[in-house]
Amino acid sequence: MTRAFCIPGILFLAVAFVLSMLVSISLPYLTALDIARTDFIHGGQVQGEGITEIRFGVWANCRYDTNGDRTCTDAHHGYSVFIQNADRTETVDIGASWTRGLAVHPVATAVTFIALCMSFSQHVTVTLLASITSFFAALLTLIAFAIDIALFAYLKHQVNKLNGLSPNTKPGPGFWLTFVSLILLLLAGCTVCFGRRKERMSSASSYPSYPMSSKSSGFLSRFRRN
Repeated sequence: MTRAFCIPGILFLAVAFVLSMLVSISLPYLTALDIARTDFIHGGQVQGEGITEIRFGVWANCRYDTNGDRTCTDAHHGYSVFIQNADRTETVDIGASWTRGLAVHPVATAVTFIALCMSFSQHVTVTLLASITSFFAALLTLIAFAIDIALFAYLKHQVNKLNGLSPNTKPGPGFWLTFVSLILLLLAGCTVCFGRRKERMSSASSYPSYPMSSKSSGFLSRFRRN
């Protein structure tokens, strides 16, 4: 592959893989890389405990009490949480159906890793597969990002039902890292594809050309004197 296109494609895939892997680890292991979070100005309740903030990750949620202490649930696929107002008179549910789809993140990470490994090859067929795999990883990341948006919108809608809390819901760092990873995967797929095309064009122009003879061998040439 042409060197000018090979190196950027590999770099795009490498950065996208690192970002996607960090988002896939997420809560409760990387507590700063949540998908969505809500701050409660007047305090909320989760399992009878007063909280000032709750964060939603791929595998768990973490909540912070009035003293700043953090409590995270055990990591598992698809979790749910009940949030109450300070008086415990109103309750909203963030069900497992809204967090179960977050497991697409590690799947997209695995496909991105496969594309990254294939991008190092100089074989034309493998580089073509690397481009296709990059676009497939981008599709999975797009699905994961859509699920992130749905969780954020649903969380914001639910907590706004609780009176007296003045909640502030916003996307977490993991939300934006997923978006950046999506853009990088699209760029990687394009650069690998264009690099393969440029290589084919350069290979085609490198074939030796043989000049055609300009000497005429017509009928009158038989009568010419040697």
